[in-house]
Amino acid sequence: MKYLIPAVLLSAAAACNQPQEAAGIPKEDAKTDTVKVLVLSLDSAKKAISLPGELLPYENAQVRSKIQGYVRQLSVDIGSKVNKGQVLALIDAPEINTRVLELNEKVKAAMARYHASKDYFDRIALASKSDGVIAPLELERIKNQMMADSSEYNAAVLAAKSYRQVGNYLAIIAPYNGTITKRNVVVGSFVGNPADKPLFELENNGKLRLQVAVPEVYTNAGLFNNTGELTTRSLPDKKFKAALMRKSGSISSDTRSELWEFEIPNTTGELKAGGYADVKLQFVRSGRSLKAPVSAIVTTQERKFVIKVTGNTVHWVDVRAGFNMGDKQELFGDIKAGDTLVAKASEELKDGTKIITKR
Repeated sequence: MKYLIPAVLLSAAAACNQPQEAAGIPKEDAKTDTVKVLVLSLDSAKKAISLPGELLPYENAQVRSKIQGYVRQLSVDIGSKVNKGQVLALIDAPEINTRVLELNEKVKAAMARYHASKDYFDRIALASKSDGVIAPLELERIKNQMMADSSEYNAAVLAAKSYRQVGNYLAIIAPYNGTITKRNVVVGSFVGNPADKPLFELENNGKLRLQVAVPEVYTNAGLFNNTGELTTRSLPDKKFKAALMRKSGSISSDTRSELWEFEIPNTTGELKAGGYADVKLQFVRSGRSLKAPVSAIVTTQERKFVIKVTGNTVHWVDVRAGFNMGDKQELFGDIKAGDTLVAKASEELKDGTKIITKR
């Protein structure tokens, strides 16, 4: 009896060590996940964004004096509306007038010498027609003297004309229609030094330039109707249309953006140059693009990818992002319309995993 109990225990232990199949218990198969998928399709890509812009005058000139002198008269002030050719100020420089008179007298003297030389040459030339009266060398000398006097006379005329032109600079003239926005002198101010501030600053604000820095991702996209819509801080209840006129053609290395310039009619003067604007732009692709829900894209520090399903196996495919349209993202890469993607992708679904798909 004492040997019976250990034998029973040994028999039970041996039974526990037998494989489950031998015990009649089937082995559980590896579980295959069921994953929701979607099919990629082509669609038009549009994106509306709001960017800051800066309003600039259409033309902006710093009006300076070309000659040194004292301001004798001011005809305009800040806010004055001026027309092209209008006199803005007069400069007093007495030495200019004195120099002009001096040069005019030199012109008269040179002209008298030239006329005398020409008259003498004409008489000698007539006499030289008789044989032996005038030596050829003498005739040539008189001719050269006349030509020298002629050149001196022409030089004196040009010098006087040039200085008279300098005298015209005593009147400061508006180069175009516009508004005086700054005045840096008063009557009696000495002007004409290159380091001095300009006499006036003149702006043409009948039309304004609007400059907008467009992010690199949008620079090759089309702009809907080639226009933008803007509001300003001074007129938040009004919207203005601006037409795209030119692009810089270069991406700034500092801001990763391209400068676009718009033009806005401003005949009423409501908009002010130097102000900031909020500009709404709607970009469109020239062709149709692939779009996918944001949930189908995985972004890590190393890569951006989608999980493509081929058969019942998943594969990670690197992609590049285009327009972000809220719940959807424009995609570029080794994918095409008709491809099946995992709708809610994550790093946990490893490359090469077998799945069961559902739509």
